[in-house]
Amino acid sequence: MQAKKRVYVAGHNGMVGAALVRQLQQQDNIELVLRSHGELDLTRQDQVEAFFNGQALDEVYLAAAKVGGIHANHVYPAEFIYQNLMIECNVIHAAHRANVQKLLLLGSSCIYPKHAEQPMSEDALLTGALEPTNEPYAIAKIAGIKLCESYNRQYGRDYRSVMPTNLYGPHDNFHPENSHVIPALLRRVHEAKINQVETVTIWGSGQAKREFMFVDDMARACIFVMTLTHEAYGSVTQPMLSHINVGTGSDYSIRTLAMLLCEIIGYSGCLLFDSSKPDGAPRKLLDVSRLNALGWQAQMDLPSGIRETYRWYLEHEERLRRSGR
Repeated sequence: MQAKKRVYVAGHNGMVGAALVRQLQQQDNIELVLRSHGELDLTRQDQVEAFFNGQALDEVYLAAAKVGGIHANHVYPAEFIYQNLMIECNVIHAAHRANVQKLLLLGSSCIYPKHAEQPMSEDALLTGALEPTNEPYAIAKIAGIKLCESYNRQYGRDYRSVMPTNLYGPHDNFHPENSHVIPALLRRVHEAKINQVETVTIWGSGQAKREFMFVDDMARACIFVMTLTHEAYGSVTQPMLSHINVGTGSDYSIRTLAMLLCEIIGYSGCLLFDSSKPDGAPRKLLDVSRLNALGWQAQMDLPSGIRETYRWYLEHEERLRRSGR
């Protein structure tokens, strides 16, 4: 009887990690290895080294990260660059030392320059200045990509990187200030409806455009990329470019997104856009032609994904409030 692959999902309690677990659990040949933050602090090199030395892992999905929206990135830049750098350095190096041959790093579309040509292709990396509001986080994610590239070049590892667009879905952080745009707006609009508040104020002009993808689509894409043959993965990456964009290929203005949320939630109040607050990058749309050429495309449209996310939020609202999320 063939032994199961031992697969470690770092960050399994987060939105992306939980989606990866949901998808990987459907495969009979996989034994999942999971550790909570309380059991394993990925910013601690000694703990990470000890964990990898005792596990005999076959694959790693590195979904653990400190994440947040414009407000959180602006207020906590030191935490965003330090924690993400430490997590990536510790996990990737420990995986190598423990002879784990396959690893997948989840990055972010913010790695690309603020004024990159749209849609943003993989080779736009390091061709211009980053968006200042999330530069520390972006630099940490770029470092993760280069770590994977470097271990591949020097040691022959198969460490891959995927760059997702803006993600949303079950297990997201719904904090009204420190989360990303969809969960933050969803909660604020929902609470305005419940409390009969007549207006909801939104940061920025509403004109900035963003691409959004349901998190289970992202999880399926990660598994797809991880299972590609070395030749197929290499065929869509240049020798010094070992990451692949993952997105839907479509984007929406923040104003359009907010109106869609109001429609789904059933809020009939007014939306006010505070243009004195930053918009962030004017547009962030990924070029996903390389991944599409390999045979993968996103399945969930935005209205359906938001409805599914809102259903999950309503089911877990009280727990999220108690936990500060």
